[in-house]
Amino acid sequence: MALKIYNANPGFGTPMTEEETKNFLATADKLNVHIGTIDENGDPNVHPAWYYYDNDNNKMYVGTGKGSKKVQNLKKSNVVYYCIDQPTSPYKGVRGKAKVRVSEDVSYDMPIYEKMMLKYFGDLEQPGSHFLLMLLYLLFCMIFIAGI
Repeated sequence: MALKIYNANPGFGTPMTEEETKNFLATADKLNVHIGTIDENGDPNVHPAWYYYDNDNNKMYVGTGKGSKKVQNLKKSNVVYYCIDQPTSPYKGVRGKAKVRVSEDVSYDMPIYEKMMLKYFGDLEQPGSHFLLMLLYLLFCMIFIAGI
């Protein structure tokens, strides 16, 4: 899926180019992605989550609990809506809709979790980071969003 650039607020600012969008996703410091899924009743659920954007592969990875509501919803429909906004001026953000894949392959997921933890903690030697990695290993899975 090719990257599609939309101006969410016509007449207010200019849309980012594809390069600016990828750079924003790769360098946005400690911003959460908000993932929207649809539940069994057809109601929307919005979930904040950590993410890691792989600029080389144009994929976003979102970590979540294996039994989380978003994973339950994604087992019924593998479509998400997502939003990452910078909360300070100059305001900018990325929004989209994508098909996803949920992975519970620990050997594939753990290196991505380590990159995600580096993004949010700064290093893997923070107090509690080894414990958190163990929890991630046991309880978490990875959502792959391709073709941002």
